[in-house]
Amino acid sequence: MTTGTPPRNPSTGARRSRLRRYLPLAVAAWMVLEIWLLTVVAGAIGGFTLGILLVAGIVLGSVVMKSAGRRAFQNLTETLQRQQSGSPEASKPPEQRSQGNGLLMLAGVLLMIPGLISDVLGLLLLVPPLRTALSRYTERKVERKMGAAAGPGSFGDAFQKARMRQSGSTVIQGEVIKDDERPGSRGDDADPRPPLTP
Repeated sequence: MTTGTPPRNPSTGARRSRLRRYLPLAVAAWMVLEIWLLTVVAGAIGGFTLGILLVAGIVLGSVVMKSAGRRAFQNLTETLQRQQSGSPEASKPPEQRSQGNGLLMLAGVLLMIPGLISDVLGLLLLVPPLRTALSRYTERKVERKMGAAAGPGSFGDAFQKARMRQSGSTVIQGEVIKDDERPGSRGDDADPRPPLTP
């Protein structure tokens, strides 16, 4: 008896277990490095100045997150209004439709985390050319992974079908039947098939 689940790929299981094993070690090493760097910088510039820098990072991170959330909500309402009015979504160029709100929110989170390495990474994500390049790279990487995992019935297959579907297009389900392939048929319509209904 077979079930509908595909067999597991042993390489993905090994990759997943490796990620589970090394991710906590990487987070612990990052935290130790952040604490060590904070103590070194506090010894060099003073604890009060370092505290002001950390509070400024938290304030800047909250402002960035609020701005990114507002832009994401504005993009969502504009998209919904465009769909309700029937105007095509391609009226705006893709650069204006999505301007890296996810990366801006990530920058805000990194700025709000107390630490100097996370603050530097958050500030780097605020640079528009770097954010655009990282967004394009991430989008290409996700599309490539989805295309590779787009087997029939998988999530990647559904993602590809959803991307191919355009607004205003109509999909009609049907079946193509050739007369020479129909069993017992020799070109006569003595036994026609009933029409397909959903």
